[in-house]
Amino acid sequence: QVQLVESGGGVVQPGGSLRLSCAASERTFSSLGTGWFRQAPGNERDFVAAISWSGDHTYYADSVKGRFTISRDLAKNTVHLQMNSLRPDDSAVYYCAADPNRDYYSDAEYLYWGQGTQVTVSS
Repeated sequence: QVQLVESGGGVVQPGGSLRLSCAASERTFSSLGTGWFRQAPGNERDFVAAISWSGDHTYYADSVKGRFTISRDLAKNTVHLQMNSLRPDDSAVYYCAADPNRDYYSDAEYLYWGQGTQVTVSS
């Protein structure tokens, strides 16, 4: 069992930045692929970004390419999502997930989930 804890959400103006973090106490987290998903009210949960366990491979939704960067800090057993040039349509609850079966883009493939952190982009 891997417990994931997200942090770093908040309220930011359009064009601003936030950095989300996903931490786990279990060392096995460092050997698991990890992804970020988001869900706005009334919408399905959408893929945002993912990173392989080694950090060698990253994956992004088209809507965030060039604005968001996913990375992992193996020493701190943490995965970060740096979000720049934020827009109002980025507002959602952001979830960290780990241990995808094969498809990094599908939320159904992930075994472990955090509780989510709210991101609100508003002037």
